[in-house]
Amino acid sequence: MLELTQQTRRRRIGLTPMIDVVFLLLVFFMLAARFGATDAIPVTLSGGASQPYAGPPRLVTILPDVVQVNGLTTADPIAALTPLVASPDDIILLRTRDGASVQRLLDTMGHLRVNGWSNLVVLE
Repeated sequence: MLELTQQTRRRRIGLTPMIDVVFLLLVFFMLAARFGATDAIPVTLSGGASQPYAGPPRLVTILPDVVQVNGLTTADPIAALTPLVASPDDIILLRTRDGASVQRLLDTMGHLRVNGWSNLVVLE
């Protein structure tokens, strides 16, 4: 008798290529990721000041659109701080108010550091 239906064995999908691809992706992302420390900005918080505060008040308040020095709005905080600071090691207090962004705080800190004042303390 003639048999026209031929039974075919069902082939299983090979998982080896898929496992190889997964391991290659794992190795790629492990090599591409940065596990080191990111760039950090040195900031002293109010409780960790290394030296006691001395001298006239030097409080810089950062608002979304203006900067205040000791409660007075000023266009140039450097000019307002210069008579209050005796040496570059004097503490300058920084605080943000009314939704000022972190970028604005960092810009102000950078502006003060460029002018030689590095002992900046951020109030919480």
